[in-house]
Amino acid sequence: MESSGRERRFRIAHGWQASAAAEVSPALIRDFIRPAVRAIPSDMVRQLGPCRVSIVNDLGSPSVASRWTLSGARIEISLATAGRDHHDIALELLVCLGQALWERLSDLQRKAYWGLLDDETRAGVPGEIDEEALKQKRLLFSSRHSAASRRRLERYGSASLAGTAAEYIHSLWHDVRVRTGVRFLPAEQLRRRLELLAQWYPPGRGYRLFPPPSPKR
Repeated sequence: MESSGRERRFRIAHGWQASAAAEVSPALIRDFIRPAVRAIPSDMVRQLGPCRVSIVNDLGSPSVASRWTLSGARIEISLATAGRDHHDIALELLVCLGQALWERLSDLQRKAYWGLLDDETRAGVPGEIDEEALKQKRLLFSSRHSAASRRRLERYGSASLAGTAAEYIHSLWHDVRVRTGVRFLPAEQLRRRLELLAQWYPPGRGYRLFPPPSPKR
C-alpha cells in the first residue's frame, strides 16, 4: 500500500486500483472492500472493465453515500464512510458496480432481464430487491402516465439490476439472510434472478451461490 500525502493507494482484486483517505479504517479495506471485490466473478469483471475506487470521509452531503462515473472505459467510484457501517459501505460499492453493469449489458441480456421483470409484474409481485428498486418500481406504476414513461422504466430497470447484481455478489462473498415481507422479493423470484446472473457470470473457484444440499440421513 502506497501513501501519497493524506491518501493511501492500493490494489484490489482483478487489477483494479483503489485509494483511501488517511483516516479510513484499515479494517474496512481488509475485511470488507477486498473480500467483496474478490468475490466478483471474472466474467462480470470483463464486462465491467477497469475500475478505480476512492474511499473518502464524505462526498459533500451526509445523504450522499456514493458516486460513480464512466471515464472512458474505466469506472470511477467514490464511497463515503462518515456515519456508515463497514458492511454497508462495501454493499454500496457493489450497488455502484451493478448500476455500471446495467450500462454494459448486451441487448440479449437486457431482453432476458426485462422478460424476468415482466413475469414478476404479471404475477403481481409488489416487492423488490432493495429500497431504491422498490422506490423506482412504485414510481413507475404510480399512474398510467408514469407506466408509459420510458425514462421511469429505464430507472426501474437500472435500480433493479443494480440491487440484484449487488445481492448476487453479496451472496458469493458470504452467507446472507433472505429478507421476507411485502416490500421484498419472494424467494422464488429472488432465486430466478440470482440464477440468471449465475448463468451470465458463473461464480469463481471456491465460491458458491447456494449452500450444498444437506446429506440424507
